[in-house]
Amino acid sequence: MTQSLRVVFAGTPEFAAAALAAIHAAGFSVPLVLTQPDRPAGRGMKLTASPVKRFAVEHGLQVAQPTSLRRDGKYPQEATQAIELLKATPHDVMVVAAYGLILPQEVLDIPPRGAINIHASLLPRWRGAAPIHRAIEAGDAETGITLMQMDAGLDTGAMISEARTPILADDTTATLHDRLAHMGAELIVAGLRDLERDGALLSTPQPSEGTTYAEKIAKNEAALDWRRPAQELARQIRAFDPFPGAFGTLDNAAIKIWAAQPVDVSSDAQPGTIAEVSSDGIVVICGSGALKLTQLQKPGGKRLSVREFLAGAPLAKGQRFTVQ
Repeated sequence: MTQSLRVVFAGTPEFAAAALAAIHAAGFSVPLVLTQPDRPAGRGMKLTASPVKRFAVEHGLQVAQPTSLRRDGKYPQEATQAIELLKATPHDVMVVAAYGLILPQEVLDIPPRGAINIHASLLPRWRGAAPIHRAIEAGDAETGITLMQMDAGLDTGAMISEARTPILADDTTATLHDRLAHMGAELIVAGLRDLERDGALLSTPQPSEGTTYAEKIAKNEAALDWRRPAQELARQIRAFDPFPGAFGTLDNAAIKIWAAQPVDVSSDAQPGTIAEVSSDGIVVICGSGALKLTQLQKPGGKRLSVREFLAGAPLAKGQRFTVQ
């Protein structure tokens, strides 16, 4: 079914590509797609198109990849060209999902019906760059998607609608990301249909209480501090899967740890000490409790079950992971 609403789309990763695919499949016209410039990726560091660009090219949609949309930034000429292109492209609304560029007020003012953001948290909790990781890391019981009318602040706009999902005990950023991407795609299509039917969307200002900021994940956060409680480390491991991957250092080698469960162990051993080694798991003493490691990876190796890992890298009770 063809819709009359014309949607400019701005987004970059898989999360955004799921929304663009749903908007396109629902019959909305997408006269222009904005996405980040191609980036080096993989072992050969070849320039690689974003998932959003790949979808747009496969479906014959016009793509623009400005480095910036700020005329007062480092790339004023690129920004000006992109802004002029936006102004010259007839459209009704802009949809933004994990785009990665700041949209100044000048850009937000171009779409006649404004810009709608698909944000992967229950605002105002987890504004910012890494809401999925931070929700798992913090032990939140649930998260979700918020559709938001964009303003010039960082995820501060009025809320249009939301969808909620529990965070399961075995959820990683990878599994939760895929679930939220699907929810976001459904929610934006419903929102655009409402906008087409009613001509406007009702929105509610975000509450001022409960605001948290989801800092971008830094690689230096990936090292596990065994002095912390086992429960917290287990959440960190799930939050950092698939990126950057939590690790512990043993005999000067960084061992990535992809799966672990907290276990009740009483021990006088120092945090980081291996208390038990079996094909069921490697038990490591923590600041409180212990972690049973069940999926690991040697430098340059693959993710392996603990049984496969021990076959190639035998570990012994009493060995100790480095504590910074």
